[in-house]
Formats: sequence, structure tokens, C-alpha cells
Amino acid sequence: MGIFNLFGKKDVSSELTKSSPFKISTEWVPYKLYASRKSSSTLIVRIKNMTNETLLTSVVAELPKQLGFEQVALTKERELRLGELPSEEERELKFEVFSTMNADPGEYTLNLTAIAHYRDYGHVLNAVKKRVIVEVV
Repeated sequence: MGIFNLFGKKDVSSELTKSSPFKISTEWVPYKLYASRKSSSTLIVRIKNMTNETLLTSVVAELPKQLGFEQVALTKERELRLGELPSEEERELKFEVFSTMNADPGEYTLNLTAIAHYRDYGHVLNAVKKRVIVEVV
């Protein structure tokens, strides 16, 4: 810690790891998918930086095997790199989610992870996870 003071840099990592750096809100449009046929729904994700610092941010979405990010449902994970997210700023992301012929009626869980990085996208400072339920009828 003292070395940062010597060069005039302040260490904000301890402040950023104490509390949740992001607020995540989600919305499905339309709110459901259909079973045994191809259908799609858009997941709208709003992510807000709740800290006093600008954060290098990325969002990772993971789907179960019955759903996919394209019509053939081969891709189950998608990462969007947002770049620097200033303090108190909110950004909106959209993920198109498709059901497959193998999707039975029921509820499926999509995992969202918002990650705060430092230096580059290879170094993680903090992360916030959220589970989102989508209904297949």
C-alpha cells in the first residue's frame, strides 16, 4: 500500500471489493418461449455502475442446453465487453435467446455475471451474479 503513496497512486481495490459494484435489472420481451418449436425472446439487461470509480466492465450470459443464442442453439455462452463504465452510468444490453425442439415446458435458468476488471479483461477485480428465469410453455 505504501508503494502506491510513493508514486501518487491511490489504491481503490479495497473499496471496490467491499460492496456490489453493479446493479443489474432484467426484462424479457416477450416474457416466454414456446416448447417443441423454434421461438425467440429478447433478454434486456440494464447494468449500472454503483461505485464512485470508472470500471472496465464485461457481462457474461450462460444458457442451459435446451436454449441457445442462435436458431441452431450451438452457442451457450456469450460475453459482451462494455469498455469503461463511468460512475452512476447505466447501459442497456440485449441478448436474443432461442428455444429448440428439445425444450420441454418448464422454467429454465440463465446465469448473468457482471465483471469489474482492472488493467485489462484478463484481471478480475469483482463480479456480481444474477440468475434469470425464463418460462417455456
